[in-house]
Amino acid sequence: MKIEILGMGCAKCKQLVANAEKAVKKTGVQAEVVKVEDMDQIVGYGIMTTPALVIDGTVLSAGKLLSADEIVKFIGKKGL
Repeated sequence: MKIEILGMGCAKCKQLVANAEKAVKKTGVQAEVVKVEDMDQIVGYGIMTTPALVIDGTVLSAGKLLSADEIVKFIGKKGL
């Protein structure tokens, strides 16, 4: 599983990375958490507001700081 956090480095973006890492630890899934700061990549996903959460290429949230528990729910919906 690949979890991408899209954002330019703001405090919310950094916190979303930390929350995603916590969610991965809680679920025990094998996942790579990647921070994407390249504007072309972010726009390529159609994202206009950050931070954004992308799991396996699917945008699941944009413009919102999700908690670790909210991310756990998304991971569960991906069938893991």
